[in-house]
Amino acid sequence: MSFLSLFFFSRRRAGDRGRVLFVSGLCLLAVTATQSLAAAERQPNVIVILTDDLGYSDVGAQGVAADVQTPHLDRLAREGVRCTSGYVTAPQCSPSRAGLVTGRYQQRFGIDTIPDCPLPLEAVTLAERLHSVGYSCGMVGKWHLDPGPLSRKWARQHLPDVRTGPNGRLRIPPEVALEYFPHRQGFQHYFVGAQHRYFANIPLEEGDTPDSGKWIETRRFRVDVQSDAAVAFLKQTHEKPFFLYLSYYAPHVPLEATEKYLARFPGEMPERRRHALAMIAAVDDGVGRILSTLDERGLSRDTLIVFTSDNGAPLKLTKEDVPVEVSGATWDGSLNDPLTGEKGMLAEGGIRVPFLLRWPAVLPAGRVYERPVSTLDIAATAVAAAGLPHDSELDGVDLVPFLSGRRDDDPHQALYWRFWNQAAVREGNWKYLKASNQAEFLFDLAADPGERTNLLDRHGEVAGRLRRRLAEWSRDLIPAGLPETPLNNQEVNWYRHYFGVSKAEK
Repeated sequence: MSFLSLFFFSRRRAGDRGRVLFVSGLCLLAVTATQSLAAAERQPNVIVILTDDLGYSDVGAQGVAADVQTPHLDRLAREGVRCTSGYVTAPQCSPSRAGLVTGRYQQRFGIDTIPDCPLPLEAVTLAERLHSVGYSCGMVGKWHLDPGPLSRKWARQHLPDVRTGPNGRLRIPPEVALEYFPHRQGFQHYFVGAQHRYFANIPLEEGDTPDSGKWIETRRFRVDVQSDAAVAFLKQTHEKPFFLYLSYYAPHVPLEATEKYLARFPGEMPERRRHALAMIAAVDDGVGRILSTLDERGLSRDTLIVFTSDNGAPLKLTKEDVPVEVSGATWDGSLNDPLTGEKGMLAEGGIRVPFLLRWPAVLPAGRVYERPVSTLDIAATAVAAAGLPHDSELDGVDLVPFLSGRRDDDPHQALYWRFWNQAAVREGNWKYLKASNQAEFLFDLAADPGERTNLLDRHGEVAGRLRRRLAEWSRDLIPAGLPETPLNNQEVNWYRHYFGVSKAEK
């Protein structure tokens, strides 16, 4: 095991006490990393841009939705690599984000679903890894890895006297939630919040003095605020390589947009679709501002940018165009075409997302890459780019050799999922999907990306191999094993609607 693996392993085992070890070991780690960087010109900057509930088709470069307008994201695809089989680790925001920011399957530290939050403080994030070798790390937008209203298991152990509201949800005191915010997970600069309230130390105007962290209230359009904070971080970061994690709260409900963006989408269409397109356009404008800032400062060539979504769009089965003011369990206006399924499902529509990478100094321009990749790979790719030694505990892989054409095999032997009462594995073009004990599916995704034809009966030996592989993977998770409980009501409705599975079907 490398020094880095031993170092972070000790920190994880020690919990908060490991933070002392983390700090005291930085000098030795820096020496190791410096040796690894001896042949490199410089450490690249890293920007990860994450959208919220953005469907597979809602980037223009995907070539699916004719009404979407994303010229700056299309530029990323044109100047970089577009991965057509990019996956998240869960079809729900918090577990998906936990996998992305750590580079490990989130079930390895006990996060299967939102109620399993917070992200344990001993979990090592990409920010902590990069900061250890000199990076300035900033986080903007939705975090969603702190204890929340559904974190009952955590509260029983850490906050037994917590109050509940009339709806039965926990009322986590802000000062308690702050202990699990990004500044406790390796980010020195932050502007953390989803909509109108942010905990921030990033000053939005050049020349302002950074704060130690304070709450900020604003009624401005949330996408523009988050873009402002991202650009402010870039403009105030000069001397060090930087890592920016920009997590837009869009196009997730509640839907909102200004006339500036709504006016770009005239004509007849569902109002929820119009608002989603407007929010996506606002995200795209923010990406354009980031690209312009990099260009102005001569940083574009040496900056790795990754753009993706935390899961597929929630369609609510029929994409009903309820009034925009209605929030909660509603369609967010985004689309997953041509994939089957939606947020919450391990069908492709829930876990397959837009996935763009640009790094002009290293990656080819305009390449379309069709083999399966994962948000797990973001951390592994950034760690390798920064010159850090390989850590075998990362579940992702460095994508550069594959995307640059130096390797022509699959980056992963297999990718795995476990969520609610579902589990799945993809190996090459084969995907095995298990809906509790009520249904099994086998799809050839090369021939059938829309998962229309179940090949289980025709290729039983393939299904058996993947079933065994999935079970073996699940043994190392917390808790171990595959789901055995029946599908819940939401899952029953999904699998009946998309796959024709009745509740009693085996």
